[in-house]
Amino acid sequence: MSPDTPLLQLEGISKHFGPVHALDRVDFAVSAGEVVGLVGDNGAGKSTLVKTIAGINGPDSGRILFEGQEVSINKPQDATNLGIATVYQDLALCDNLDVVANLFLGSEERLGGIGTVTRQLDEVDMENRAADLLSNLAVTIPSLRSEVGTLSGGQRQQVAVARSLLGEPKVVMLDEPTAALGVPQTKQVLGLIKRLRERGLGVVVISHNLADVFEVCDRIFVLRLGRPAGDFTSTEVTEEHIVAAITGLGSNAGARAEVAEDKAEAAGGGTEGEKA
Repeated sequence: MSPDTPLLQLEGISKHFGPVHALDRVDFAVSAGEVVGLVGDNGAGKSTLVKTIAGINGPDSGRILFEGQEVSINKPQDATNLGIATVYQDLALCDNLDVVANLFLGSEERLGGIGTVTRQLDEVDMENRAADLLSNLAVTIPSLRSEVGTLSGGQRQQVAVARSLLGEPKVVMLDEPTAALGVPQTKQVLGLIKRLRERGLGVVVISHNLADVFEVCDRIFVLRLGRPAGDFTSTEVTEEHIVAAITGLGSNAGARAEVAEDKAEAAGGGTEGEKA
């Protein structure tokens, strides 16, 4: 795969639910070591796009490429097998189980021996793997044996993200990862997202919180009424420009022109009109 080839690329993806055009010819991509913010108003098509990538909703038309090769994602296992992990907003954690049990839920390791049902769980190996993973991610939890129900919102989010990494995915999608979190917990989660980028993963962050999006995202992709409304480099636009794209009150060209003018004004001490 060429270094310039995106890890995940969607071309002309459309999805209809009866007369509703949830997605209309959407092109979208994320590369290795890149964090892309997926934003838009309610009903813009964000969830449909994520579910299409995750294999929950198959597209009606268009194609999906992974590492430069066209692929079919017809069910969630297809996405998992490719190396695409999704952490949904509800996190799907079991509050009455500890951190290790949650990390390996459904993929528990067992000790060697005869039979498969009666073999004991390999608690030592699972705990060691969990400790290594959380240490590498600098996850902040009091203990591997703490019940998840006793953890803060930020710690729970970190556990859910860490669980998605056990399968060593190449692309991770995070649905509203900082929703309803306080300032310290939000800082923890945003720090974790930055560490995912440092590990060379492609990360897609779906969020309504533009401050968080600008904090961690390299690019911001805007959907509006199921159609692409802008694909911005985060350092070249402001929150006002993104809001304009979300609401349909601005254009990409206008946004970039305004940012260029702002930079020129800051560097030169005013616009041409003001200097005159």
